[in-house]
Amino acid sequence: MTIPESGYPRAAAVTPRLHVVDHSDSTNAQLRHDVEADPQGHPHLSVLLTRDQRAGRGRLDRSWTTPPGTALAVSVVLRVDAVPVPARGWIPLVAGVAMSEAVAAQLPKSDVGLKWPNDVLVDGRKISGILAEVLPGEAGDVVLGAGVNTTMAEVDLPVSTATSFAAIGAEVDEDRLLADFLTGLRDGIAELAVDGAAPRLRERVAGACLTLGERVTVSLPDGEVLAGTARRLDEDGRLVVDTGANEVAVGAGDVVHVRRAD
Repeated sequence: MTIPESGYPRAAAVTPRLHVVDHSDSTNAQLRHDVEADPQGHPHLSVLLTRDQRAGRGRLDRSWTTPPGTALAVSVVLRVDAVPVPARGWIPLVAGVAMSEAVAAQLPKSDVGLKWPNDVLVDGRKISGILAEVLPGEAGDVVLGAGVNTTMAEVDLPVSTATSFAAIGAEVDEDRLLADFLTGLRDGIAELAVDGAAPRLRERVAGACLTLGERVTVSLPDGEVLAGTARRLDEDGRLVVDTGANEVAVGAGDVVHVRRAD
């Protein structure tokens, strides 16, 4: 894996600490370890970045690998003590919107948006996933991880529902992508700290959420499957599904899969 000769100057201008490593088993796990070992050295918006993540993890401990140099794996420390506790459920959604907007800025002809709760889609296919993990301690600080398929060839995509900048035929400016993501994430967390999950933020997230208005099936851990229409996000960021008989709000931690119903 080769780090770009130019480095990441735009991203470095946004974050107080940008640590680029040749490889990592899991940037989230590595950054959690680093923060616990040196909390003062990792202020808000500190970043760990690699283009060679060898044992990435997603929601529900799903794992994946990507060929070296074909994807960005980035993890960010979020110091969220100023964010009201009831609003913290919106943090992964704010991150998803930030990544959606960063991707869309480089793919202006594509339909880019957020599949609730944690995937960024381009023309219906996944290009990025988000994982938020709470750090130990009373502050409730978060390590926020994101993976983005950049130069991955079509043949190397793990599933038919995935995509990458290269598969779309686009060249990605990784530095700009990272800087735009970090800027959106910084501003979104600041907005949560000042206003909580205010209507303006909730409307912005809802506007980016491709799941709303779709017929979906929601698989729950106990084997139950909800089928209905995704109507809205509630005040805690949960997805409200209208089954026809009633409305059921489901949280990200309670969901195995959300699929568009055929």
